[in-house]
Amino acid sequence: MDWNILSWLIWLPVVGMVAIALIPREKPEIIKIIAAVATGLQLWVVIMLWIQFDRGAVGFQFQEKLAWIPSFNIHYFLGVDGLSLPMALLTALLSFLGIFVSWKIDKAVKGYFALFLLLDTGMMGVFLSLDFFLFYVFWEVMLLPMYFLIGIWGGPQREYAAIKFFLYTLAGSVLMLVAMLALYFSCGRTFDMTQMIVLAPEALKGVTWWGLDTLKVIWIFLFITFAIKVPIFPFHTWLPLAHVEAPTAVSVILAGVLLKMGTYGLLRISYPMLPDGAVWFAGALAILALINIIWGALCALAQTDLKKLVAYSSINHMGYVLLGMAAVVAAGAQHGTNMTAAQAGMNGAVLQMFNHGTITAMLFILVGVVYDRAHHRDIDGFGGLGVKMPIYSGVVALAFFAGLGLPGLSGFIGEAMCFIGAFPVYKLIVIIATLGILLNASYFLWAYQRIFLGGLNEKYADIPEINGRELFTLVPLAVLVVLLGVYPAPVLNVMKVTMNYIIEIVQTSSLLAPH
Repeated sequence: MDWNILSWLIWLPVVGMVAIALIPREKPEIIKIIAAVATGLQLWVVIMLWIQFDRGAVGFQFQEKLAWIPSFNIHYFLGVDGLSLPMALLTALLSFLGIFVSWKIDKAVKGYFALFLLLDTGMMGVFLSLDFFLFYVFWEVMLLPMYFLIGIWGGPQREYAAIKFFLYTLAGSVLMLVAMLALYFSCGRTFDMTQMIVLAPEALKGVTWWGLDTLKVIWIFLFITFAIKVPIFPFHTWLPLAHVEAPTAVSVILAGVLLKMGTYGLLRISYPMLPDGAVWFAGALAILALINIIWGALCALAQTDLKKLVAYSSINHMGYVLLGMAAVVAAGAQHGTNMTAAQAGMNGAVLQMFNHGTITAMLFILVGVVYDRAHHRDIDGFGGLGVKMPIYSGVVALAFFAGLGLPGLSGFIGEAMCFIGAFPVYKLIVIIATLGILLNASYFLWAYQRIFLGGLNEKYADIPEINGRELFTLVPLAVLVVLLGVYPAPVLNVMKVTMNYIIEIVQTSSLLAPH
């Protein structure tokens, strides 16, 4: 293609942001329309990219490369493959829907939508960057708008939640900076990720820092960076508060996209550049995955705030992604040619990343719907809403059943593939992790029963049904949840070749590494 499709994907929201800057603040409806048009065009472009993407090609497609800072060999280098394309589609879809979720925002409208579009650009840039320095810049760009979106438009504890989010993320960014510089100098002063994947494994062999294996030190630095984003226990404490205090649309983006950047970073950077480190850390990753699954579910079970329950459920569900990723590495290390388990784990992990993004977006939008009407999120403070809000209660049932992993909905297939990939290697861990399914069902059904079933709470005798704008934000997600639950091939076919390539890199390393 000759029209720089990836640059359009990244910079369309910035064009919208500039247009918003020129609109008087007294015209909020025009500001919202511009934001919707900018994100709508971005979604259209990514759909065109999805259609034209070559599913059978190895490597990055639609590449764009320009010299940016030649003296340090830094380039504006973009590309897309089977790992980044589903994440780009998820980002564009949730950003577009997030504008309509935010339609009732009436405080500093101009600033809110400008920052929302800047956040969109940062997220898309992370998924499409092939220069590590550019990746780092976009990673940091996200920090500023998210801080202000939580800190200005959030709930009563918004300042504390924003500062905690900022400090956690910034700490991870500092570690990423150190790791990036170490890889830059080790790989002959290049930030080109495609070259780093080739050069880093050999360049770091036998190198030590303070008597420690440099490869393992860099791996740990990057792991902590990405673990904070996922988040992985014990780096998860910023997440529930950030979700509870954030506006609904920001919670949608936070859970639907930002959490995926942690696992994306591991798969894009840590696994292919440091395959020996991935093999070395596989067992620890599997244990941490189990902790996420059980701890997240138990915490969700203890919540009375509906939004906090959904937040902890995200910690639980990201544990399945980690388990699939650990299985990919360990399958190569312990079984050599067991590609079937490796492929199940890898494809299950990435499919779960995408599916969790759509399911959790639905859940947070639905929490926002009832909060706008009742002005609280106390699960025990409702009761019998199914009588007055039958359409809403039906959509919530669909989202809850998808979240608990009901077969036929998208939440099931990704988790099942992660279990299939992990079981040959981590039988005990998988057996214990399946308890997470039971706990998932417990907290979702417990919440549903208290909110929608039984006698109607007379306080809500006149509560209005879900409206058309709210359904507009939910129907596309519901369609994906059902479609990918029955027929996940459209996403699996896109990612298959790229996942096999990453598996091959890690397994080749694991076969050569001493055991």
